[in-house]
Amino acid sequence: MAEDSSEPPNGTPSMRPVPSLPRRLAEPTPVVLTGTLSWLIAALVFGVLGWTDDGVSVHFWTCVVGTVLGLLGYGVFRWQRAASRRGSRGAWRGLAGLDG
Repeated sequence: MAEDSSEPPNGTPSMRPVPSLPRRLAEPTPVVLTGTLSWLIAALVFGVLGWTDDGVSVHFWTCVVGTVLGLLGYGVFRWQRAASRRGSRGAWRGLAGLDG
């Protein structure tokens, strides 16, 4: 049986460094803002439907809570990034190269 040429002779697998993601793929801001905007649009749709029908439903309130949580999460993200940039001891480090 032929030996696999990708492993070193001692039998341990070789470790290749994993390349970093491009900055545009590692940036979480567009994803968070798109998700929050989606919740807001859905809340507006269910709110309008609720006013034209018998009243707002649980779908409307779910979308409102999703929007609020998205905004709060984005605020915490921005707060941590600012703390990391100014060198605060309790801040996250190594945010895929985004904290510099």
